[in-house]
Amino acid sequence: MKAMLLSEYKHLELQDLPQPVPGPDEVLVQVAACGICGSDVHGYDGSTGRRIPPIVMGHEAAGIVTAVGSAVKGFAPGNRVTFDSTVYCGTCGFCRRGEFNLCDNRQVVGVSCGEFRRHGAFAEYVTVPERILYSLPSALSFAEAAMLEAVSVALHGVGVSEVKGGETALVIGAGMIGLLLLQSARAAGCSRVFVADIDATRLKLAADLGADQTLLLSGADLQTEVLRLTEGRGVDVVLEAVGRNETVTSAIDCVRKGGTVTLVGNITPEVTIHLQKVVSRQIRLQGSCASNGEYPQAMQLIAEGKIKVGPLITAVAPLTDGPSWFERLYSHEPNLMKIVLDPREGAVQSSESAAQ
Repeated sequence: MKAMLLSEYKHLELQDLPQPVPGPDEVLVQVAACGICGSDVHGYDGSTGRRIPPIVMGHEAAGIVTAVGSAVKGFAPGNRVTFDSTVYCGTCGFCRRGEFNLCDNRQVVGVSCGEFRRHGAFAEYVTVPERILYSLPSALSFAEAAMLEAVSVALHGVGVSEVKGGETALVIGAGMIGLLLLQSARAAGCSRVFVADIDATRLKLAADLGADQTLLLSGADLQTEVLRLTEGRGVDVVLEAVGRNETVTSAIDCVRKGGTVTLVGNITPEVTIHLQKVVSRQIRLQGSCASNGEYPQAMQLIAEGKIKVGPLITAVAPLTDGPSWFERLYSHEPNLMKIVLDPREGAVQSSESAAQ
């Protein structure tokens, strides 16, 4: 089968690899769409340590079941499906409590690290366990379905923030996850949602997607404006979608006393926090890891129009164009958001509107 292999850091090549064979509890999926995630771009140069070559990356995917293992009962060839990026064991203590994203034996599709290597969906075919599979409604295109993993991550981040309704929230970072956090916070009942970034183009998209205020600010200037907008109080919830020292610092500075800062961004392995600000103001720092069963909710919110993914898809392209798209994303070419690759033979590049 045709696959895009990260054979060494910053080098992707199309290769013919053996078509995977599903195990007893697995399905073989013909990939129809796979999004390029920011984590793939960061892993492209080895900076995360989570994409050790050689590896076929790609975990935001959807397609058609073409074969099933002997123990598979819920799916059959021809079914339209998507799947979670987290492969959980189902037997450890966390899995038994339903906390699948915290599984002690967790693997991630398209990730290679010191503990495991699991080829992903930048290929014509991929095998995944039945337990992480979801059926797709007919109204959802494959390109839209490739966005479900990111939507579920955003929904999980809002969920662990324990939003009750009526809160004022600040999203720091207007990248893919930040824009989905904005929409997820709105869907959860936040009365006002501010979005901060240093990219005016991304903030324009945030405004189009429903942000009450867009803030082209950072650092002390961001804190000053947030305090002005909240009459000196600070926001109830900050959803941090970058993961850098300076943005985590801003999140702590912008939240009210007794508020919640949820850390969703994960670029730098370590950050420094002002401990006294956290302790003396009784701030809750909450981490958010991947997702945990939010796929059905994500499908429903997209169907209802409460979360819009179409405006976030820059292009749908054939897998053969994948290496060049990675280079463009890695070089921070402006005005690029989500690129979805289609490995099927004869796939052609299209605009976002044609993808739907």
